Amino acid sequence: MSAMPQIPAFQLYGEDVAFPDILHMEQIRDRAAGLDWVIKPHRHTHLFQIFLLLSGSIRFQVEGVEHALAPPVALCLPPGAVHGFRFSSDTEGWVISLPVQHYPDFFGPGAEARALLSAPRLSAPAAGMAQAVTVLHRVWQGRAALRRTELRARLGLILTELLRDDHGAQDGTAPSPDMRLVRFQALIAAPAARHWPVSRYASELGLSERSLGRICASQTGLAPQAVIEAHLMREASRLLAYTQMSAQSVAHSLGFEDASYFSRRFRIFAGLSPRAYRQRLEQP
Repeated sequence: MSAMPQIPAFQLYGEDVAFPDILHMEQIRDRAAGLDWVIKPHRHTHLFQIFLLLSGSIRFQVEGVEHALAPPVALCLPPGAVHGFRFSSDTEGWVISLPVQHYPDFFGPGAEARALLSAPRLSAPAAGMAQAVTVLHRVWQGRAALRRTELRARLGLILTELLRDDHGAQDGTAPSPDMRLVRFQALIAAPAARHWPVSRYASELGLSERSLGRICASQTGLAPQAVIEAHLMREASRLLAYTQMSAQSVAHSLGFEDASYFSRRFRIFAGLSPRAYRQRLEQP
């Protein structure tokens, strides 16, 4: 089956060149001002992004849902999250983009923070966060000895601070994320693994079906098949929201041979047919 045109995926917004460094930094105005302060929905396949928004009026879309952001606010976006912005012309802030392959201590298998960084998250920046990011930018622009080492150290402190207030981090009572679930979620996101039976996922993970079921139930409240289907339906929602693909094309791009069956499953998930879902999003 030939690949279908889907949601734009960039290295940085509007760019498709190879990423040249272990991180990239820019101020919001550096890119948004030249685009009439509108960043259309897109995604970054291999980039984790941190937005530190300090002032302005900001409308933020993620996965088809729009939010009004009240600065100061910090926003973390994992790879693959479909997002867009509409900024007022007085918006001030920073964007830090990280190629995840350069940060296995945060995003690699077994990383303590990986599960916490796997979904979009908003938080109130701590006092001093803006100064810490400004210093990071100065180091990034420079060419001093041990530049990469210092960048990693400063970035690690920034990420840790963004995570510190959540998940019981201050009293040590937070449950550790089950990395077996993280690996399962990564596997079901791989196009080559779509529509595998649960038994094959379990085998790839070195688990029995019963063990995989217990992990999914304890961590998500869902059975493994429901976790798989929820992922497919979320991806279908993105394609319906951000592309002009027909419902049949969306079904085929996600590996459903029967478009009618896909439509029935989507209605159960969203409460609307694919066509009605798109029409609702298009309403002013």
